[in-house]
Amino acid sequence: MTAYRFLQPVDVLFLRGNKLFGDPGSFGESLVPPWPSVVAGALRSRMLADAAIDLPAFARGKVQHPQLGTPESPGSFTVTGFHLARRAASGDCEPLMPLPADLVVSEGDDDTLTVRGLAPLDLDARGLMSSASLPLLPVLAEETRSKPASGYWLTADGWAAYCAGQAITPATGLVHSRQLWSLDARVGVGLDAGTRSVADGRLFSVQAVAMTQRQGASDFDTGFLVSVDGADLPTEGLLRLGGDGRAVSIHAVPNPPATATHADTMLAQQRCRLVLTSPGLFQAEGQGWLPVGTTRATDGSYRFDLHGVTGRLVAAAIPRAEVISGWDLARWQPKPALKAVPTGSVYWLDALEASPEALQTLTASGLWADPLSPDSRRAEGYNRLVIAPWQAVPWRGHPGRVT
Repeated sequence: MTAYRFLQPVDVLFLRGNKLFGDPGSFGESLVPPWPSVVAGALRSRMLADAAIDLPAFARGKVQHPQLGTPESPGSFTVTGFHLARRAASGDCEPLMPLPADLVVSEGDDDTLTVRGLAPLDLDARGLMSSASLPLLPVLAEETRSKPASGYWLTADGWAAYCAGQAITPATGLVHSRQLWSLDARVGVGLDAGTRSVADGRLFSVQAVAMTQRQGASDFDTGFLVSVDGADLPTEGLLRLGGDGRAVSIHAVPNPPATATHADTMLAQQRCRLVLTSPGLFQAEGQGWLPVGTTRATDGSYRFDLHGVTGRLVAAAIPRAEVISGWDLARWQPKPALKAVPTGSVYWLDALEASPEALQTLTASGLWADPLSPDSRRAEGYNRLVIAPWQAVPWRGHPGRVT
């Protein structure tokens, strides 16, 4: 069974990325949302404390937790989703998704928004040549030039429409980050490691993230929604999350968000999209930017075959690669830095062959060659995805305003 928890910040959060800071004049930028490994570590630390596990012995592998295993051999605990979210007064939680790479939001002179989708096209057939590795390129068709707008997130309605291949209505499908959190620059003082006192000339600044808090019955709290398989999660209390171990409260989710499947549509069309809902660590499998399960055939095409789902990879929309690292508490050293395909990257498959059960298995397992292997990065929630229908033609979203 999948357990869902809403994490509500009690104070500001310091959600540091992988950039060093602390030198005089340096600036620490926050990452919203943080990597899924951040919440995985926070939950595991709380579970170990609740079980009264000897932490030094656990770090050395001398003590095993029934669901967490050991640092060298993780147990059944697996983060299956970690998203920015908002919780209403009723307790219902709504996950908020970053814009996928095949969506573009444009802002008009009258502040109206238009959401449009990229569609794979064969540019060679139109007399345009490129050095792309795949036969089709995602193209945004527009009559006049427009400037993309930033800072928007998909609501539950917007995400449902996107996953169904339908147009997104801005008024109900989008929300801006300024409605969800604000940033507050804080000044820090460096310490002398030897004397444990303030070091002269060591001032630095860091971003603090202040999540929106509910003011009335019609408003909402902003936080994070996490889903975990294979573990009994705490239902109340606090977690230490992010830099400086700032507190977040834990709340059980009475009505987990529903997820619609469109297997019949995809199997009838024999094509689909693979959309990453967490960073993809494909480099560890030797795949680089290609999803796990992809190989190059003798004719030069790329074939996808994983967990009973097969197809031909024909197009991809991938933002610039990220670098994922982190701190290993058990070994008290940095984790290896790995290049990651960003959340929201999209892969298009045609010649799809699968069953509804195979599509469900791929979604549940993620893009891992062996989902049952004791891999710490798999347990931390990386390589997660949804499978959505292919958008046959570039569609224009309904213009509107976000209220």
